[in-house]
Amino acid sequence: MNWAAPIRHQISLMALAIGFFTRIPMPQQLEYSPQRLNSSARYFTFVGWIIAAASALIFLTLSHWLPQGLAILLTMIAGLFLTGGFHEDGLADTCDGLGGGWTKEQKLDIMKDSRLGSYGALGLWSVLTTKFIALQHLPNIALVLLVAHPLSRAMSSALIYFMPYVSSELSSKSKPIAHHMRLNELLCNLIIAAPALLIFPDALLPLMISCVAVTGVCALLFQRQLGGITGDTLGCTQQVIEIVIYLVLVTQFGAVK
Repeated sequence: MNWAAPIRHQISLMALAIGFFTRIPMPQQLEYSPQRLNSSARYFTFVGWIIAAASALIFLTLSHWLPQGLAILLTMIAGLFLTGGFHEDGLADTCDGLGGGWTKEQKLDIMKDSRLGSYGALGLWSVLTTKFIALQHLPNIALVLLVAHPLSRAMSSALIYFMPYVSSELSSKSKPIAHHMRLNELLCNLIIAAPALLIFPDALLPLMISCVAVTGVCALLFQRQLGGITGDTLGCTQQVIEIVIYLVLVTQFGAVK
């Protein structure tokens, strides 16, 4: 049996996911289509591991030379450059849409506006500040990053499987997202994320319960407010779950300062 072609296909899907969610250069000849983007959704959590590993390495390097707070701040900035602020942009747009619109149509139109509004600015400031402060109260920050990035992306990508997509590619201000996910692709994401839960085994149950519960709350909110998900709401969910992970770990292991 010839395994070369299937392996090359999976590698190309993995590269497509990396190129979609990061600023890491990918081969220009990489084939793109909406169908291939949907198929690459199985590797969205794998991208989280790449971002986590890069962030952890940056923090460990900086923490040898700089105070912890400054090392955390610069690591966060490096992460923004690595991803292009992809998820943070979704968070800000979601806050603007849900905060500034009265109807579903108004909310979706606001979310497609590239300008940053007051709700988006407040949401972005709140999330980044909470991350910075929470990380300062945690030991083993490099390990915490290895938990938060893949696990939060697994939870966010699960919404693609469970919820309808409500914003068309033609009307979106940004590049398209994966609109559909099959069960095997969802399971692939969850399996890839599973090792993150084993990094802090004492916090495994609180992390699982909190992540699933908050993801469910996000799903209910988006269904009620918008009728489903958009690319922005997926980014928002990733950011919210990342904060939830930090807060859960603070309650389990955080130092009181």
